[in-house]
Amino acid sequence: MFAQIRPAIVATLFFTLLLGVIYPLVITGIAHVAFPAQAGGSLIRDAKGQVIGSSLIAQNFAKPQYLHPRPSAAGNDGYDASNSSGSNLGPLNPDLAKRIAKDTAGLQSEGAGPVPADAVTTSGSGLDPDISPANAHRQAARVAAARGVPVGEVERAIAANTTDAWLGIFGQPHVNVLKTNLALDAAAPARPTPPAS
Repeated sequence: MFAQIRPAIVATLFFTLLLGVIYPLVITGIAHVAFPAQAGGSLIRDAKGQVIGSSLIAQNFAKPQYLHPRPSAAGNDGYDASNSSGSNLGPLNPDLAKRIAKDTAGLQSEGAGPVPADAVTTSGSGLDPDISPANAHRQAARVAAARGVPVGEVERAIAANTTDAWLGIFGQPHVNVLKTNLALDAAAPARPTPPAS
């Protein structure tokens, strides 16, 4: 009987070692050599080398001097990378309709034209780091006013951080919020808020 079981045990151990240990290590090694930034999480560091985020994960920028990301349903307060999820509210759900109507009304009070869909809807993961160019350009006047710079300076930062559709046909143009906000901080630091008297 052992003669019949032995080949099954040997095959299981062999393929576990080959496909569960060796293959993942080889592929990980290749990834670290060929794509070191991506394999390391596409981390973004400040001038001191401190990790301040990833270009692949949204952060909550709420201050007026920054581009704001898409809304997030990830975690209790949103933007929780350890709790990635959508809202799970279907398109006919009245709670979703109320939230979108409330968010749209708030954005319309800023003026600046029509509200793009991605400004009031969450992504599937709740952590989409990108927004549409229309959403970014709609926020440019607010960002410029908060920083005390011409709108054209903010528009240039948006244009520099806009990625076109891959090969011109796959996907949509998009703006990375974190990279654009870092470019804005470097080019046009926000005015300090005067102390309350």
